[in-house]
Amino acid sequence: MAEQSNDIWIGFDLGGTKMLAIAYDEGWNALGRRRRKTRGRDGSDSGIARIGSTIERLIAENDLNSKRIRGIGIGCPGPIDLDKGRILTTPNLGWDDVDIEQFLHKKFDCPVVVLNDVDAGLYGEYQFGAATGSRCAVGIFPGTGVGGACVYEGTILQGAGVSCMEIGHTRISSGTRSSGYELPGTLEAEASRLSIAAEAAKAAFRGDAPSLAKNVGTDLSDIRSGALADAIEAGDKVVRRLVEEASESIGISVVNIIHLLCPDTIVLGGGMVEAMEDLIVGTVTKTARKNVMSVYKDRFTVVAAKLGDDAGVKGAAAWARRKVGE
Repeated sequence: MAEQSNDIWIGFDLGGTKMLAIAYDEGWNALGRRRRKTRGRDGSDSGIARIGSTIERLIAENDLNSKRIRGIGIGCPGPIDLDKGRILTTPNLGWDDVDIEQFLHKKFDCPVVVLNDVDAGLYGEYQFGAATGSRCAVGIFPGTGVGGACVYEGTILQGAGVSCMEIGHTRISSGTRSSGYELPGTLEAEASRLSIAAEAAKAAFRGDAPSLAKNVGTDLSDIRSGALADAIEAGDKVVRRLVEEASESIGISVVNIIHLLCPDTIVLGGGMVEAMEDLIVGTVTKTARKNVMSVYKDRFTVVAAKLGDDAGVKGAAAWARRKVGE
């Protein structure tokens, strides 16, 4: 047992705009962290090299003994080949068929567990945050896209050799708007931050969102979650309605999920939820309770994630620890 107390577990979260690595001891105390921009559009070869160098810097800057690293867990966007530890596709990064497990295993000579990033985030919330004690928890994380996950009786719900729960790519409307995937009318097309920002930019350009136009402008890259929240606070009613409509779409997806799985906890996470928690959680809850079958109306709660950026990192490390120990 004394030897195990010196073990190090590394969690890594690969996001569309940032990557974050944290080293943990056996008691889940953080030993150090390293954050960098993803620069995904530079390509997958450059991206995985950047992942490797970020972990190297984490180890070096915190004087960690690399021989004590028991495993690395890395959460990545998009569907994952679980058997090979390979990213199959990432619509919002433009990466396809990336052998991330092989690369990291060769570089750090330790077990590497690759999983979907929202799976990692929800597992972190299940183990340490908003979903502790749940029998079945479902996560919906709106951001650049909309990710989904499910932890059922302590285990991440996964397909046969592939990740699943791609909630963002389920169709929830007859609309023609699409996202990074060909199918129109999906939850991601209707409720992602990117979709909201696009409509908000139009409103700002037309003069219907004066605060947003004055403080941020119409550049999509500048209309982030905080900017949307500030515009609502300043009285931009059009922006508020856009967020409410997106939240109503998420609420309809929650109805579908409840009718399929009857989860006791729905966790909403990501920067947009953090910036507008009351508005988004309240609207999703109201929409779901209004439309779900009456027998399920009081059998679920909708909550905001608690761990922030650390959810995916800690969840990836915890899942790696579980899988390595099997």
